[in-house]
Amino acid sequence: MTSGTRPGFHLAIPVDDLARAREFYGGVLGLPEGRSTGTWVDWDLRGHQVVTHVVPGPPRGPAGHGSVGEHRVPVPHFGLLLDVADFHAFSARLRDAGTAFVIEPVLRFAGEPAEQWTMFFLDPAGNALEFKAFTDEAQVFAR
Repeated sequence: MTSGTRPGFHLAIPVDDLARAREFYGGVLGLPEGRSTGTWVDWDLRGHQVVTHVVPGPPRGPAGHGSVGEHRVPVPHFGLLLDVADFHAFSARLRDAGTAFVIEPVLRFAGEPAEQWTMFFLDPAGNALEFKAFTDEAQVFAR
């Protein structure tokens, strides 16, 4: 759902191991790697810049959980809004890579304006990611 007219976002997240971050973000997620040093790597998340910074210490994991429908979702989290076909192809890629889901790919809010496919998983450092696909993209901000 990004286009050339929308600005990209920049997000910096902590990781404890750059090699594992490269394996996950570059290998499992398939994100192109941009600039890097020995302590950080830029990733191209479909035109958005996600930077993994080494912050020593144990994996942190989510700060908490929020209720969305019948699910307890990890917070904070980030990800992309995909179209439905891309969502299912991406979830298959994650399954093939052996990704453990916090919330398995599921259709949420069926029959409602905000009907959407969603899935949650953690990176190796414990950062939570959500990728979703609205059945009708025009309903992303519907009330």
